[in-house]
Amino acid sequence: MKQFKGHLATLAEQGMLRTLREIESAQGPRVRIDGTDHLLLCSNNYLGLANHPVLIEASCRAAKDFGAGSGASRLISGSMSLHHRLEERIAAFKSTESALVFNSGYAANNGIIQGLLGPEDTIFSDSLNHASIIDGCRLSGARTCVYPHNDVQALAELMAKEQSTRKGRWLIVTDGVFSMDGDIAPLPELVSLKERFDAWLMVDDAHGGGVLGEHGRGTAEHFNCLDKIDLQMGTFGKAFGSFGAYLAATRVVIDTLINRSRSFIFSTSLPPAVLAANLAAIDLVASEEGERRRTQLKANRELFSSILSGAGFDLCGSSTQIVPVLIGEPEPTMHAASQLFQQGIFLSGIRPPTVAPGTCRLRATLMADHTPTELRQAAQAIVHVVKRGLAGE
Repeated sequence: MKQFKGHLATLAEQGMLRTLREIESAQGPRVRIDGTDHLLLCSNNYLGLANHPVLIEASCRAAKDFGAGSGASRLISGSMSLHHRLEERIAAFKSTESALVFNSGYAANNGIIQGLLGPEDTIFSDSLNHASIIDGCRLSGARTCVYPHNDVQALAELMAKEQSTRKGRWLIVTDGVFSMDGDIAPLPELVSLKERFDAWLMVDDAHGGGVLGEHGRGTAEHFNCLDKIDLQMGTFGKAFGSFGAYLAATRVVIDTLINRSRSFIFSTSLPPAVLAANLAAIDLVASEEGERRRTQLKANRELFSSILSGAGFDLCGSSTQIVPVLIGEPEPTMHAASQLFQQGIFLSGIRPPTVAPGTCRLRATLMADHTPTELRQAAQAIVHVVKRGLAGE
């Protein structure tokens, strides 16, 4: 225990200690913390569906009809009709043969990669991929080659170099929208590479699903290459406003994971209320209301980003609802986040190991139901606080 205390004290001295804030209200554009109202700029509830009455009603109805829990893992006795209905709906939404539901995005990426790849295989992974992808690569035992972020030419050269010693399957894996920079993977170019080298392509579309594409089907729909992605992973805990994750793929891939994916096999399945909310969320995202919310989110992003970029800030190449403001070091980053919190603006300061040393940033995430006035005032507050901090005031 003494060692742990010393480690925590060191983190505090370095400005790296993480703590939890208690939110006392629903996940709306504003939340109550310590009895005070704050503008929420660090939630992934992009379309504002987390407390949508349609999702709440669906959850309540399912809890009354099916109970609070699923009782077991799905291979034991926990595979309920709602699981199967949701998977059929996901497959239709993503235009694939089949789908499989996981308990979280982390569990999905771990279980998909571990379940499909092994020591004879090779994975090509973007350097800024999510930690769950990195851990899935490690669990698989496959050879993992990391390529520079979104650098298609470097990836092509790496794959050509590896070709002479190729043994097993090859997988290119990337985030669709990168969670810290807010930029988008070059999927058309990655599709070309996967076809050239006879590889699979897996896209983690946690932050693109619901937001990008005409019908909210994500990054692949945005690029019109939905049918070219072999493994379409997505989550329900962000734009869809609920919880859980999935893989949409061919039937043989899904059947393989049912038999090989440890995070699927050994987990009690998602409860009925969550499954019903997910079903309702897909319908909402695909509806005219979903389209309106995506349009508003885009307008919010353009307004907010224009103020910050106009003030000269580096937004890390963001082109989505994730808007980082690059600062550099932990102490000024966390000081700025604290100053903004005191002004009623709740957004996160991001430090290593989440991002590389020297790239600490404030990470703002926008919602469709933020108002233009709220975002204009928040952006102007960020400009004032950050510039004052960088000037040493």
